[in-house]
This record gives sequence, structure tokens and C-alpha cells, in this order.
Amino acid sequence: MGTVAAVGEHMRVRGLALAGVEVLVAERAQDVREVWRSLPDDVSLVIVTAAAADALGPELADARFLTAVMPP
Repeated sequence: MGTVAAVGEHMRVRGLALAGVEVLVAERAQDVREVWRSLPDDVSLVIVTAAAADALGPELADARFLTAVMPP
């Protein structure tokens, strides 16, 4: 089983670290895209904030990961 990562604004994802999720803070759209493209191959689930999902657009459908979008 791979790891779980969360991408998005600090205030929205920071608590997930308590559950062992690798938290990757990205406040700006450009940062979200950079973090997304640099996710390691051992990640199997990515949790993204609604703002991060908007920033990713079609890239969100990347087949490398199972993706869950947090509600706004």
C-alpha cells in the first residue's frame, strides 16, 4: 500500500498530519501544480482542497493516483 498525501492551503490540510498523511502546503495555484507534478510514485491517494482542485483543472484526472477532493 502506498502513502497518502494532502495538497492545499495550510489551514485546510494541516490537521491531516495527525493521521499520518503527508501534508504538502500549496497556497497559490502555481504551487499546487508544482507539488502535484512532483508527487512521488509511492503515493496512492491524494487528498486535495477545493481550491487545489480548481488550480489543477484537467490534471486532477491523473491516473497515477486515487484522488479525493475536500468539500469547500
